[in-house]
Amino acid sequence: MVTREDLESFLIRMDMDWSEVDEGMFLMQSPSGGVVVHLSDPVLLVRLKVMDLPNGEADLAELYRTLLELNATDIVHGAYGIEDGELILTDTLELQNLDFEELQASVESLQFAASSHLGRIKDLAGADDGRTEGEDGGE
Repeated sequence: MVTREDLESFLIRMDMDWSEVDEGMFLMQSPSGGVVVHLSDPVLLVRLKVMDLPNGEADLAELYRTLLELNATDIVHGAYGIEDGELILTDTLELQNLDFEELQASVESLQFAASSHLGRIKDLAGADDGRTEGEDGGE
């Protein structure tokens, strides 16, 4: 079973800037934005904010369809989801057998998906060309 100390060791090995923002919750800074890693026994939650969704009456059916298709075909670890008006990528890993390589693969998969899908997602959402909070990676 991975402990908090094990997780800290994994984060150090990933060679990214990180800080503990709450007990068992870590914020990793990456070119794709902040990745939150939360130790919540018996799982580790990994989350990355992709963008704020537009407010208003915009028809987002095509965006939602595309996100579901990407979940099914193009995301190795995790899935897109919506929470509090934000589009997020999230993955859940079991602590029982978690190792460094699995955590690293999950984080890299989320970062890759965010950077490679962002342009298409923003177009479908009708978002402006400016970066939203937490985004400074390539498209």
